[in-house]
Amino acid sequence: MTNTEKPLLEEFAVLGLSESTLFALKAKGFETPSPIQKLTIPLLLKNENDIIAQAQTGTGKTAAFGLPIIEKLVPKKKTVQALILAPTRELAIQVTEELQSFKRDKLAITPIYGGAAMNEQLRRLDKGVDIVVGTPGRILDHLRRGTLDLSGLEWLVLDEADEMLNMGFIDDVDEILSFAKEDRRIFLFSATMPTRVADLSRKYMKNVEHIKVQNTQLLSDLTDQIYFEVREADKFDALTRIIDVEQDFYGIVFCRTKVAVDSITNNLNERGYAAEGLHGDISQTMREKILRKFKNKKVNILVATDVAARGIDVSNLSHVLNYSLPQDSESYVHRIGRTGRAGNEGMAITFISNAEYRQFVALQRYVKTNIRKETLPTAADVVEMKKQKIQDEITEIITGETYSDYTEMAEKLVGENDPKIVLASLLKLSFKNQLTEAAYPEVRRIDVDRRGTARLFIALGKADGYRPKMIVDLLKDKCGISDQKIDDVKCMEDFSFASVPFEDAEMVMKKLNGFKMNDSDKPLVSLAKEDKQGGGGGDRGGRGGDRGGRGSYGGGGGRGGDRGGRGSYGGDRGGDRGARGSYGGGDDRPKRRASSTDIRSKNRGGR
Repeated sequence: MTNTEKPLLEEFAVLGLSESTLFALKAKGFETPSPIQKLTIPLLLKNENDIIAQAQTGTGKTAAFGLPIIEKLVPKKKTVQALILAPTRELAIQVTEELQSFKRDKLAITPIYGGAAMNEQLRRLDKGVDIVVGTPGRILDHLRRGTLDLSGLEWLVLDEADEMLNMGFIDDVDEILSFAKEDRRIFLFSATMPTRVADLSRKYMKNVEHIKVQNTQLLSDLTDQIYFEVREADKFDALTRIIDVEQDFYGIVFCRTKVAVDSITNNLNERGYAAEGLHGDISQTMREKILRKFKNKKVNILVATDVAARGIDVSNLSHVLNYSLPQDSESYVHRIGRTGRAGNEGMAITFISNAEYRQFVALQRYVKTNIRKETLPTAADVVEMKKQKIQDEITEIITGETYSDYTEMAEKLVGENDPKIVLASLLKLSFKNQLTEAAYPEVRRIDVDRRGTARLFIALGKADGYRPKMIVDLLKDKCGISDQKIDDVKCMEDFSFASVPFEDAEMVMKKLNGFKMNDSDKPLVSLAKEDKQGGGGGDRGGRGGDRGGRGSYGGGGGRGGDRGGRGSYGGDRGGDRGARGSYGGGDDRPKRRASSTDIRSKNRGGR
């Protein structure tokens, strides 16, 4: 390396990386290490500790663990030396591609994931692989078949561990670890550190060194976060207005359900927008085709559920739009972290319906950011923006002189008519009614509910030995809330309700949700859905549960609110998610088998 080259990567060089790695980094355009890379690379290169590293998505975690592993492993050893577990196929592929861009010539790296041909994976494994990157399910398949040998494993990486556990892979990870030798090193990378991740680390990791990138806020300063207050039934028209007025919209629209993804995608395509949808029912082949189209900008709008979007890595998104709020605040961080990357500015937009406001306030506290309220563009704004785009495009054609095929027809039309009338007629023919304000449905203004109490749904009821007084005692003993702050407690057969000051609701959910529920990942406490329909049922709840079916806590078979009202683009009876926390019916309510740490167990004798 020459004297003129070295200063460019001097900050990487002092971390202990070799000259060949520095050349590879320079070729990829790296200049300075990210905070997580500065903290992690020296530790992974020098000591023998297990590592827990906490940093947000998009901060360079792959290079943080990948570069030291590539530096230390022995090529052509004919045994798997490093296993990297990722929650999704897409992330496994992206990690593989990133590692291959750093690798030495003789290093063998292969992705192993479901939906890909098993025979090809078997051929690569039989040939000998140094690093395997895969999803837990398919890795476990190979381990059980005996086609993947981890007896020589030196390093195990859990990438996006929080997402992996959220997707229910805890048992798979458990079993995979049992196939590895005792003295392997474990590197755990996670954007957040929920209880289950901490439990996993205590069980399997030793001599652990904790690394955390300290952020005053969880999201990039390059991401402008705004929200609009919108009725559920008006969300689709609000979405199209935003797409119309934003220059070069290229983004992901996040929904809660598969039904909503399909409905919004179909409606966008019917209106002439270039959109594709991703959810769990999309085949792997179709998924890869859709992602290629999106990355190549053949379509500029991707509508997706949180699960389907995990692992998608597109660094130049202009927008992320939350059509509906995510299940939890951590998912919001994952969503919004997809824009404002790599020095590019981005915009995060969130739609808030009346019933979502309280959850939204709690979300703002979590991300430590004041999300700015804005007013939706009017029909006049949309028309004006479209007119401007048309003028710009016509100017571009004139400047580029790409009109020659039409000059003969133009001369004939102009020769027979007033040029102004000819041009106006062409615009009318091309754009029909797009340039009239009457073509755009009214998006009604709403004022969201900002009252001072929160209604909590508690997944404990009479069947668990609870009565209203015991619910009050639970809130007092476990959360430190006084009697005066607890109101309107109702105890049903399988669940209960209680009202507390909104400022205390987040604390209550955090404390009580720390208790395990044996065979369910559902939270013990969540914000209850308010009765929007008034149709006979009140707190009883109806059929549908989390699927957004009839009733929810509103009872009465209503189809409005957050479930996607008549005319809403959330789907007929599925909407954007169904009633939040609606364990009142259907098969989605939590099972009642208690674990040793379940707070239900103390009341079992009281039935």
